[in-house]
Amino acid sequence: MTVQQPDARGPAVAPARLKFIVGGGFGAGKTTFIGAVSEIVPLRTEELLTEAGRTVDRLDGVRRKNTTTVAMDFGRITFPSPHDVQLLLFGTPGQDRFNTFWPELTSGAVGAVVLVDTRRLEDSFPTVGFFEGRGLPFVVAVNEFAEAAHQYEVPEVRDALDLPSYVPVMLCDARRGDSCAGVLKTLTKYALSGLTPGQPVPGASR
Repeated sequence: MTVQQPDARGPAVAPARLKFIVGGGFGAGKTTFIGAVSEIVPLRTEELLTEAGRTVDRLDGVRRKNTTTVAMDFGRITFPSPHDVQLLLFGTPGQDRFNTFWPELTSGAVGAVVLVDTRRLEDSFPTVGFFEGRGLPFVVAVNEFAEAAHQYEVPEVRDALDLPSYVPVMLCDARRGDSCAGVLKTLTKYALSGLTPGQPVPGASR
């Protein structure tokens, strides 16, 4: 007779889920970022750019871009240790005419990534202002995926965006999953650092 031993590990515990937003200007690399880091096939709502859209979408610096997000992107990544944490990533559309989606899309979020394309640095101001206005912790990730992008040092970007010294600013390549994961790890630590021990995490679920 075989006696089945109890599992010393105990019952499986679902990972904590945190909602994060990936925002930034039109063509900054949000869809690429989520696609590079997601452990699942990402949900995308991309549509082809049309001639009619050229009258409302400024394409300076991103003329090779032929698609655009019209609702949101969604992906997921799990950090298994020391505590299982699952990040749910929601990417915002970049054009101004879709900004009405942002309040609902960011509801319940714990933190955000602001992707910056230095060819169009001014496009980052509305995103930074939006997250600051909602009191949502965010990090700034300077996307260096574009070969034609201007190369700036982190202090230069911080000064240009008039960011407080406590807001993390880092370089990344939105095409590389490891680079994007590094940004998300920094955001996770930063977003949760302001919580007191025992305080529930906004937007977290199990």
